Amino acid sequence: MKEIKKETINQKIKKLMKYCFLLLMISFLVNAQDSKDADQLFATGNYSKAITAYESSETINHNKIAKAYVAIGNFEMGLKHYEKAIGNHPEDELLSYDYAKLLTRTKKYDKSKYFLSELIKKDSLNPNYHYELGLVLEKQRDTLALDEFQKTFFLDSSHQKAIFKIAKHYLIKRQFEKVHDLTNIGLADYENNIELISLKAQAYYHQDYHKESIKWFNNLMDLGETSEFIHEKISLSYAYNSDYEKAIHHRKMALNYSPFDADAMFVIGEYYSRLNDFNKAEEFMSKALKIQDVSLSNEYQRLGVILNRQKKYEQAIKAFKKSLKEDPKNMLSEFYMIRTKDEYYADLDTKISLYENFIKKHKKNPFVSFAKKRLKELKKEKFLQEE
Repeated sequence: MKEIKKETINQKIKKLMKYCFLLLMISFLVNAQDSKDADQLFATGNYSKAITAYESSETINHNKIAKAYVAIGNFEMGLKHYEKAIGNHPEDELLSYDYAKLLTRTKKYDKSKYFLSELIKKDSLNPNYHYELGLVLEKQRDTLALDEFQKTFFLDSSHQKAIFKIAKHYLIKRQFEKVHDLTNIGLADYENNIELISLKAQAYYHQDYHKESIKWFNNLMDLGETSEFIHEKISLSYAYNSDYEKAIHHRKMALNYSPFDADAMFVIGEYYSRLNDFNKAEEFMSKALKIQDVSLSNEYQRLGVILNRQKKYEQAIKAFKKSLKEDPKNMLSEFYMIRTKDEYYADLDTKISLYENFIKKHKKNPFVSFAKKRLKELKKEKFLQEE
């Protein structure tokens, strides 16, 4: 009888163990499915739902939750979960690396520098550890940032971001040949790197190699890059090579970004004058003058010259008068005005009087010699008329 009871108890124990094992298996499968579902939600961009799914799991994966929070822009929650993940796995370098990058992103530079320095102690040959530390030091205006970027390049000569940082430094220092050497290395691996192409174009521009700068600025635009800076610089390069039509085109494109840039308008007017299109030159110079609130003596003077070239003498005289009103000591404008009146007025005595007064007023003016020469011609003309 006792043997039967003992056998019954053993059977119950076995059944209980099977039941517990079954529960464990079900729990494991449910958790695995939950984790799989959460991963699927994360992969398809349903980050908030993924966070809820990860947090409802029995074994919470703080690393994945941190990544999901970062994906939706909640960086503080991302940092909190990275800290919990690192607390559970202090030796996981990838966790510390992602955490350090987020610290940099949230401007917690000292803490980021600490973690990156610790990572470098563990693996000094990892180029990205040095690059990320360089970014932190750069934000802190620490000159050692360049050293870290150079270490990155030494460890990985194809590191595009490090090449850009170093080449940019040399561009600022006007060491243009070093800029070309570095950008050539980078572009050999990635020929459409916009940042490196931009540095190369700028280096050629500052070297006054304008044909080359035009080529590289055009490369930028071919890749879809456009900005006020690009159009302004390529315009100046075209103008340097006397290609004023293209210079005008690109300066107008630059003007689209700053519609009230009086300097740009005046430059366009100057380019039109080089093409002898004085109507357009007048149009743009006049627009420039209307929006400037500084001394406009030189600008009115240039407008007067443009009007003079079109034989709009009366308007030119008004422009020169405005120039002199802005700067009464502008002797060049005064001389131009006399020359314009010389062409505009018919009365010889009036012309002679203008030059005599100019010579008397400006004895040391460099234009006095021209005035004396013209005065002599006018007096001779008057003498011949009297004869």
